[in-house]
Amino acid sequence: MEQQQNPGKRPHLPFMKMHGLGNDFVVLDARQSGGLPDAATVSAMADRHFGVGFDQLAVVLPGENADARLVFFNADGSVSGACGNATRCVARYLMDQSGAASLRLATDHAVLLAEDAGQGLTRVNMGAPVLDWDKIPLAQDIDTLHLPIAGDPVATGMGNPHMTFFMPDVAAIDLPAFGSLHEHHPLYPQRANVELVQIVSDSEIILRIWERGTGITLASGSCSCAAVVAAARRGLTGRRVKVNVPGGVLQIDWRDDGVWMTGPTAHVFDGVWRG
Repeated sequence: MEQQQNPGKRPHLPFMKMHGLGNDFVVLDARQSGGLPDAATVSAMADRHFGVGFDQLAVVLPGENADARLVFFNADGSVSGACGNATRCVARYLMDQSGAASLRLATDHAVLLAEDAGQGLTRVNMGAPVLDWDKIPLAQDIDTLHLPIAGDPVATGMGNPHMTFFMPDVAAIDLPAFGSLHEHHPLYPQRANVELVQIVSDSEIILRIWERGTGITLASGSCSCAAVVAAARRGLTGRRVKVNVPGGVLQIDWRDDGVWMTGPTAHVFDGVWRG
């Protein structure tokens, strides 16, 4: 990221702190500078004791054939292909700024349509799920609906690779141990986001989340989408599902034109990084 220089002072980088259901982000509006932070800056900002603290960092850049382009980073400094809740937070920021009721945001995964859903909610179409093994990607040609891993998980791509498990009591699982083990499974060359799903009914689930490069999060848009796609493919739910995450509730609707996600956003504060 191109940082402003002041004689006699350390470089400073303006940022916004946002969250969607406790899934929290640092957002950098770089539409003027057009630059990206390096991995060391990202990981330093991510530290919750010595930095700002976040699950992911989102950079807003000028868009071609879109209102803006988004680039996402995990807390360890690695690049993330998608981040649904951050997309909703940035969409709300840009819609409030412009007065628009909808806009298009380009990501590495797809150009996503975002809309004002009313009552303070923001909706985004996360695009069609990726179901082919080589595009998720997995390391070998295999049935994505039944992976040869203990627990019989499902593989899905939602801009990031996902591994979804179904179990009767997600609270009983040691998520740090379970998540870190499966994140690095050799079947996932780019690592996996891991979801633990408990079915409540054909229209409601409980979800716990382990995100690659970050760890446990209170919510995740792409993980919620992947969980619903996996549940619907298994015949465990319909395609319109209430997802209960530790931070609150997301509504997921897998339609013909993509997987839509609706929920609240919050712009918590603005600051300046002086790392």
